[in-house]
Amino acid sequence: MLLRVRAAVAQLVAGLGAGAQPPAEPRGGGDGGSPAGASFCRPAFLQLTPEELRRADDHAGRAVQRPRDGRRRLPWSTGYAEVINAGKSQHNEDQACCEVVFVERRPSLRGRPPSRESSGELDGGRKGFYFHYWALFDGHAGSGAAVMASKRLHLHICEQLRDLVDILQDPSPPPICLLHDTRAGPAEPSRVPLTEDDGEVPNDAVPRFHLEKAVSHESLVIGAIENAFKHMDDQIEQERSSQRLSGGCCALAAVYLMGKFYVANAGDSRAIIIRNGEIIPMSREFTPETERQRLQFLAFLRPELLGKEFTHLEFPRRIQPKELGRKMLYRDQNMNGWAYKKIEEDDLKFPLIYGEGKKARVMATIGVTRGLGDHDLKVFSSNIHIKPFLSCFPEVRVYDLTQYEHCPDDVLVLGTDGLWDVTNDKEVAGVVMEVLTSYEPNDPCRYTMVAQELVVRSRGVLKERGWRLANDKLGSGDDISVFVIPLGGPGNYT
Repeated sequence: MLLRVRAAVAQLVAGLGAGAQPPAEPRGGGDGGSPAGASFCRPAFLQLTPEELRRADDHAGRAVQRPRDGRRRLPWSTGYAEVINAGKSQHNEDQACCEVVFVERRPSLRGRPPSRESSGELDGGRKGFYFHYWALFDGHAGSGAAVMASKRLHLHICEQLRDLVDILQDPSPPPICLLHDTRAGPAEPSRVPLTEDDGEVPNDAVPRFHLEKAVSHESLVIGAIENAFKHMDDQIEQERSSQRLSGGCCALAAVYLMGKFYVANAGDSRAIIIRNGEIIPMSREFTPETERQRLQFLAFLRPELLGKEFTHLEFPRRIQPKELGRKMLYRDQNMNGWAYKKIEEDDLKFPLIYGEGKKARVMATIGVTRGLGDHDLKVFSSNIHIKPFLSCFPEVRVYDLTQYEHCPDDVLVLGTDGLWDVTNDKEVAGVVMEVLTSYEPNDPCRYTMVAQELVVRSRGVLKERGWRLANDKLGSGDDISVFVIPLGGPGNYT
């Protein structure tokens, strides 16, 4: 087994050497694939013709795709652009989604019906609210998981929000418990009874000996998004055989609801806000290095997951058998710094986390630690499953639009790692400001042009030595997808 792992690592390192393009499967193993009956596809909102679809799938030309003038405009005049990789996979494994979703209040809750005003009742009698949704899915080892997530994740978010329609529009604190009764009509959430019977005891008659944790409306939305990611991952697991879903995907989603942006990230895609020239990070990457202690702690608690082939400890380099008995630097799940320990036989096993930066891998296999899918991913030529170390839960960050005055040049940028691998936050902000100042503030195409320019500059220009940036450094050979969302919302720019 150790020889197999060494061979896999040697191949990985060789493929990522200076001047080389990333290997065909940079973040996972397995055969490529899409849902059953589905051929190569791009986001529906691009409305690509068959000829445009062929150009979008051309690794040699790498033509940038964006919504065309005169076709249906994205909500908020959102800008979008994408380009296929330079040949690392058969197709573009990124997917994107942009939707306006109506959340209808679930009809099975019990209690007195809320007023028309508080329930957000719309014409036609439907009670609920809308949210705006943008998402990028960076697939690996096939596009199947990314395609399914692009079509379903917003529906899972909608389903999770249905119980919250009345609660989120009520300024009072959220109830601790929801009472359900399918025999009755619309419901008002209620607190858990403090006595053994089903009756509610008046608050002023009950001694306040118990503690109640304060829960904000914002945290309810965060929880709904987190649970939606989990349900999406469960659906991929359940349908992966019937739909022939292979591989997995990183997922980055932005939800605009009631004046706030909720940016959820699981993987190595990233989001930043650019406001009056200031850069505000709205996500962070989840990699073997950033989540080292979580991974090591799980391996420490459940050593059987390591298959007797790996060690949860980290060392500055591989240990040689001749070094047994010597003292070497190490760190475990509890440590941020380094210390010395005496090398023992178990320390000769392959480390759980190996490599640095973009070369870092979990079990010499995958370079991201959060995302959707990867249920069948195993260590090369073994029966050791990697999924237990991968989390489908996103980190959700919140940005309150009502707290600031925004101008037409303030934007939220979402990008897959193909953008961020070669372009830093400051450079992205520079491109945003440069392009936006060349268009009128009320020009709805300006955000699409920003997205296109970000993709073009990150891809580079094809030269004899491959795709090169303006500084002649290697351009991104990965799939690149970018959303540029104006923070002024629909009222200012449509």
